[in-house]
Amino acid sequence: MSSWSVTLFAQNKKLFDHKVYINEAGDSLRYRLLLPKGYKSSKEYPLVLFLHGAGERGSDNEKQLSHGSSLFLDKHNRKEFPAIVVFPQCPEDTYWIDISIRAELRGQGDPDFSQSLDQPSEQLDMVNELVDQLQQDFSVDANRLYVMGLSMGGFGTLETLGRWPDKYAAAVAICGGGNISLAKEYAPNTSVWLTHGGKDDVVPPILSRRVYEALLEENADVRYDLYPEANHNAWDPTFAEPELLPWLFSKHK
Repeated sequence: MSSWSVTLFAQNKKLFDHKVYINEAGDSLRYRLLLPKGYKSSKEYPLVLFLHGAGERGSDNEKQLSHGSSLFLDKHNRKEFPAIVVFPQCPEDTYWIDISIRAELRGQGDPDFSQSLDQPSEQLDMVNELVDQLQQDFSVDANRLYVMGLSMGGFGTLETLGRWPDKYAAAVAICGGGNISLAKEYAPNTSVWLTHGGKDDVVPPILSRRVYEALLEENADVRYDLYPEANHNAWDPTFAEPELLPWLFSKHK
């Protein structure tokens, strides 16, 4: 990326407002919010929730825009797909999904997704509260809620569907994985697009494949793309898919 492109991207990122959600318990969640150009409260808009990966955790309310935000800042996309877009930031040393996956993903075994069944992580619960609050504060089309995520956020995306199976019309989970026993909960209601890099040495592609196969068994509207030459950066070819946003925004509950 040229220095000019970097500068332009930095300027465009400012279109995402800096926000902090504080719940009734006093817990806070930083997030960035992009409204459609020419937003009108008299018109309903789809809402896109984007969950970042582990490398973008923190408290700067900046890093979570590293991947994916340019897709929604693109002038053509803003015109063709006006939407309310939210990028929450997971604090350092916390996760969107409460499972012990680090050792397992390094080849010592499979993640035990059952560890997260009792309740969602505190952070994911707050994200759900945030989405509910945004629906109250802005003119949101409740039939067109979408969730996307990469790496840790890919896990968080599928976890979100399992926790709130009637909420989202469509989801894009990039280089993630999830509890396949929950697939039957959201299969009837949510269209899902899974992507993964064939050479991913951080999150094994089989984890996306298993979710895909589980959703197929439930006759879900599901798509799976494996990029043979991509490593963990499957978001690059995913964001380059010309069908990505047309597919996403075509989905309704």
